Amino acid sequence: MTLFAPAPARPRSRARTVGWVLVVAAVVLALLATVLPSPYVIELPGPVFNTIGTQQQGTAAKPKRVQLIQVSGHPTYPTAGALDMLTVSVEGTQTERPSWLSVIRALFTKSEAVVPAEAIYPTGETTEQVNKQDAADMADSQQAAVAAALVHQGFTVGSTLTVSAVEPGSAADGVLREGDVIESINGRSLTHDSDASTLRARVTANGAGTAATLVVRRDGATRTVSIAPKASDGAVLLGIGVSQHYDFPFSVKIRLQDVGGPSAGMMFALGTIDKLTPGHLNGGAHVAGTGTIDVDGDVGAIGGIRQKLYGARSAGATVFLAPESNCDEVAGHVPDGLDVYAVSTLRQAVHDLSVVRSGASTAHLARCGS
Repeated sequence: MTLFAPAPARPRSRARTVGWVLVVAAVVLALLATVLPSPYVIELPGPVFNTIGTQQQGTAAKPKRVQLIQVSGHPTYPTAGALDMLTVSVEGTQTERPSWLSVIRALFTKSEAVVPAEAIYPTGETTEQVNKQDAADMADSQQAAVAAALVHQGFTVGSTLTVSAVEPGSAADGVLREGDVIESINGRSLTHDSDASTLRARVTANGAGTAATLVVRRDGATRTVSIAPKASDGAVLLGIGVSQHYDFPFSVKIRLQDVGGPSAGMMFALGTIDKLTPGHLNGGAHVAGTGTIDVDGDVGAIGGIRQKLYGARSAGATVFLAPESNCDEVAGHVPDGLDVYAVSTLRQAVHDLSVVRSGASTAHLARCGS
């Protein structure tokens, strides 16, 4: 006969052990998350610059404020308020990526975005190469912005296409050189109101395998060359890169430093127009915006629109001009207190600002993200 039942097992100690294992595992995972790099980079709002204002430049020992848009040879007029251009900062480089903990934090931050590193730093390109291309894009966009502004104001602007690179093994290899100015192709001039797309269209019309006649200016002398474009991935190519240079009736220089990319084009064009015309284009209000621009005044899509919206609002903007082609990304991401208008041309942007400036109803203006 059993007088006493055996003492029951003590499951609590096993549960306690499992609990400690989970705690330790969580701590280890948390530590790993803080140090292990991810395959992503993080986009977040970057510095904001007033195109009709100044930027601090020079050295730490001798800092100076420099007007971003400088005009000489033509009357200028006082400006007020702001016409802000926005930037996007990137956390992470080609070789140094943010930790998983940073990525998780960014996923829950409205003003930030997590993107594959490949989207910013393509395979085979170094951070330095990406930065160099961004700087070149900014320089080209500044020239296009001035050209668009002057054309909008009724000035005549001439242009030239200069060979900026020749791809080894291409149709143009050994025929064209970097620095050559392309004056015509098959008898059609490229010296006025022509850009890279014009050249591309005429090369395509010429066709692959058929010699095209180009007139180029090299070292001050004009020469005629013959090149048969090659077909590649469905395109007809000479195998060159070109940059566009404009002949302005007076000097307009943009002095922004340490910022790359083409997305400030529209705002630089608006800033130039504001300086060249009496009154205040923005009515003295704090306006921000973004968008590429070409000499015809067409406004193009950009990247990082959400980060720019938050950057604009943080800087105090109440009006934002966004490319119409970016509006699908804007919906649901407009910060409180910011009115966002969709524009597709420089002329439309100027018109929308005139309506906002007048205090009239803006109900008929195209909204973006509402």
